[in-house]
Amino acid sequence: MEKKTGKVSVTTENIFPVIRQWLYSDRDIFVRELVSNCADAISKFKRLAELGKAEAAADEDYRINVVFDDENKTISFEDNGIGMSAEEVDKYINQIAFSGALDFVTKYQEQSTDKSGIIGHFGLGFYSAFMVSDKVTIDTKSFDGSDAVRWESEDGMEYDISDSDRTERGTKITLKLSEDAAKMFDAATLRMTLRKYCSFVTSDIYFIDVKADRLHEEAEAKRKKEAEEKGEEFKPNDIKYVPINNKEPLWIKKPSECTDEEYKSFYHSVFNDGKDPLFWIHLNMDYPFTLQGILYFPKTDNVYQSLEGRIKIYNHQVFVADNIEEIIPDFLFLLQGCLDCSDLPLNVSRSALQQDEYVKKLSGHIIKKVSDKLNELFKKQRESYEGYWSDISVFVKYGMMKEEKFNDKVKDICLFKTVDGAYKTLSELTGDKKQVRYTTDPVGQAAYVELSKKDGYEVVILNEEIDNNFISFLEYKNTEIRFKRVDAELSGDDADDETKTKYLEMFRSLLGDDKLEVTSKAMGQDSMPAFILESEENRRMQEMRKQYEQFARMSAKDGEDPMAKLDEMFPIKTELVINTDSPVITKIAGMNGLGNKEEETKRLAQHIFDQAKLAHGSLDSDGLKRFLEYNSRILGEIQ
Repeated sequence: MEKKTGKVSVTTENIFPVIRQWLYSDRDIFVRELVSNCADAISKFKRLAELGKAEAAADEDYRINVVFDDENKTISFEDNGIGMSAEEVDKYINQIAFSGALDFVTKYQEQSTDKSGIIGHFGLGFYSAFMVSDKVTIDTKSFDGSDAVRWESEDGMEYDISDSDRTERGTKITLKLSEDAAKMFDAATLRMTLRKYCSFVTSDIYFIDVKADRLHEEAEAKRKKEAEEKGEEFKPNDIKYVPINNKEPLWIKKPSECTDEEYKSFYHSVFNDGKDPLFWIHLNMDYPFTLQGILYFPKTDNVYQSLEGRIKIYNHQVFVADNIEEIIPDFLFLLQGCLDCSDLPLNVSRSALQQDEYVKKLSGHIIKKVSDKLNELFKKQRESYEGYWSDISVFVKYGMMKEEKFNDKVKDICLFKTVDGAYKTLSELTGDKKQVRYTTDPVGQAAYVELSKKDGYEVVILNEEIDNNFISFLEYKNTEIRFKRVDAELSGDDADDETKTKYLEMFRSLLGDDKLEVTSKAMGQDSMPAFILESEENRRMQEMRKQYEQFARMSAKDGEDPMAKLDEMFPIKTELVINTDSPVITKIAGMNGLGNKEEETKRLAQHIFDQAKLAHGSLDSDGLKRFLEYNSRILGEIQ
């Protein structure tokens, strides 16, 4: 075979449909791309004017007009920016590979090193228009005075170029909507899409609804006619268009120039949250990253369904996406905020990030800023920090488990609330002790809490869904420390073997359960007659059981008891601890064996057992009913 060399040929007919499908997964993305192109064109003209390469009026009204014509099914995007010549149309529109932004920056880099505000005028972003259009028309006139140009295409592959009747500098792109797109976009939807992507674009955006204007004109004409017929003076109600965007979002200001009220107002306007944020972090830096933004800590009261926040990512004030994981670790999604980074290595659709070291460093820097803010609050405003804790505890705990760097920076300021309302760090809590006592229900487990406090422990409250995993994480990180719920260990002197055997046999007999685990301790006369002891290991196993229960019910076969397998996998292991110092226990021991007292002894033993379960939090509904009935009977016998 004869040896050949050459280049692979790629035709637009083959590659263009693939490009469109790959780049633009959202049908409304064309709005962002075309408005961005308009803003870029204006930014370029401003730059040229600053360099003396173009003439601009002192009061130049730079603007972007987005016009929706429902009757003709068209949307147009018009700017009064730099415009294009015929040669530039051929270069930037007909040759997809060229980047207008790169070409512009390269051309003028000697006069100006400031590249801010130049994202990319035309190129692949422009071709998103064909996702929703049967026909796209460009009318453009360059600032250099060359003749205006019209470019038209129905599919983005074949085009016509001719003279345009445009007389003003700038570009107008008109989309003739496809049948499907016309059903998808009405005036309200388009306005909403503009707000979604373009709320902070750097040039004023005016949205014009042709149909609404026509109806207004017809109504005004009717009013005028009626006024003339009545001989009354006619006062027209002119439509006053105002920009639908804010081209100066709060994050572009210096933190020292912003007031608390401005921060709160911006938060309310962007996130539609009626509650004020707890506090915020204002990022404004040029090195080593060009990064601006504000991260807010919302008030949540740890209501889990409201914890999913939004970190909105912008590029030159153009919205890119919510919650980009490459930049923002997922634990920060519990916050809300806006981040604008003009150096993001976006692909040509601006919708996805390329993986590189820059992004990793950026992510690390954001984590550092958040942890630094928390440390600053802890050290300088600890009282305020403690007041925020109920709202931020889930965020801090989750972040510690998910991100090693974050854990290293905040592990010493993670707080634990005690049953007495104090807030302590782990080191403040443990001191010389290597054990932390906690409760999941400070009211229901009050008797156990008092026992732990008598033993010298400050009992903390750990009743959040995340806490079971969190304490395991802390034990992994601090191997010398162990967490135990207040019912996992009971102080007191162990009874001798004879006494233990006596009460074991007695309560098994009275309660009719020959497998009941029973032990005995001297725990003081002022303590309850009996307690339920549940090891920390067993408690955590029961938490795991809860996670498996739903799956077990869904996967159970017909006629199969789904709980049976769980009982085998996660057996409930509890122990009844008899307080040998209790006068009630002494009384029941004296009654036991007396024939005429047998039924009363059994009822009293059951009541003691039910009381222990009630204090433990494991008494079922039948047991509670039985306990209350017996309690009422005792009260009724009082003379």
